[in-house]
Amino acid sequence: MLDTSPFIYFIEQHQKYFEITDEIFKLIRDDFSLSAFSSIVTLVEVLTQPLKENNSKIAEKYRHLLLHSENFTTYSIDSIIAEKAAVLRARYDLKTPDALQLATAIENNATMFITNDSNLKKVKEIEILVLKDYL
Repeated sequence: MLDTSPFIYFIEQHQKYFEITDEIFKLIRDDFSLSAFSSIVTLVEVLTQPLKENNSKIAEKYRHLLLHSENFTTYSIDSIIAEKAAVLRARYDLKTPDALQLATAIENNATMFITNDSNLKKVKEIEILVLKDYL
């Protein structure tokens, strides 16, 4: 599962992280043996700045990538994920969006969670891959 940051780095072609995220998204696009996903929390987070700046072009790129890409799913939050997120928040003192993202990953059997937040490495229920560790 992908956290919000890889989407931002990819769509906005971040100088430091674009190359690695480009490789991740190419792999997702081309390898149908992979099951890649995120949660609707990502859509909330990636749209906020473009909407503040009235940048409909970037907002549409995010919508397309998250909602219309082949070999990619954006999951909604249900009560099971909400309960799991509460457990994770209590156990690891996480922010609500992080807990919801991780709960979505765990409940949908993700083998890893790709992020750039080193703080999430403390979560033991899923393997956490931090992008900056691979540069």
